[in-house]
Amino acid sequence: MNKTKLLEQLRKVEGEKNILDAVKKLDKMIETQRDDEELYFMRAEFFYKLNRYGEAINDYYKVLEINENNKEAAGKIDIIKTILRYNNTDIYASPNTNMDPWLE
Repeated sequence: MNKTKLLEQLRKVEGEKNILDAVKKLDKMIETQRDDEELYFMRAEFFYKLNRYGEAINDYYKVLEINENNKEAAGKIDIIKTILRYNNTDIYASPNTNMDPWLE
């Protein structure tokens, strides 16, 4: 099966098990096509859907390494950093209310 046809099929994938299967297929394709930004981007999108932000951000950075002008990947990195910052903020850990994340 050619790359275009496979990517069309993968774009329609839903459900955790099917997404994990799609990631495995992308892993195999990436082994042979290491500089294909589209493959890394799609895999990053799947990791993002699975809330596996570390793996997603790594793939988005790989996309930017291949094509530094990819604004969508750069935007996704910013989104993930924001998600992680808010997920890891414990508002009760510090009485310093001047640093409340919702007041930025």
